[in-house]
Amino acid sequence: MPATSREKDLRLRTRLFTAIVVVSNVAGNSLLTHGMQKLGDPGNSPLALIGALFHPYVAAGVALLIVWTLSHMALLSWADLSYVMPVTAIGYVLTAFSGRFILGEEISVYRWTGIGLITVGVMLVSRTDPTSAEAQKP
Repeated sequence: MPATSREKDLRLRTRLFTAIVVVSNVAGNSLLTHGMQKLGDPGNSPLALIGALFHPYVAAGVALLIVWTLSHMALLSWADLSYVMPVTAIGYVLTAFSGRFILGEEISVYRWTGIGLITVGVMLVSRTDPTSAEAQKP
């Protein structure tokens, strides 16, 4: 049975917001990590953490994580949690690549194996509809 215009719009919107969620999460966390590594350990000082917000990398990371939160909220308003969370888990894979190739982190074989399993899970879940039959009823 061919998809209706509404179903096509929902899939397109879901793909767009999934991409925004993933990219803003990966970029936000990567920038936040880079900024905090440049600043060093703030110790137990809440004031040092507040001051860290003014570092350009930290500020950009926080801004992107705000975008992530808002887009994630929007995505969850129409798509099933059981779809959104596994599909956006591809962000963990991309974050690992960012950690390895941008931040210079070492990643063990065990971590790469886990990352491979996450990728397979994302591929399986992404083949399903973003909303259940009950949620699609007007």
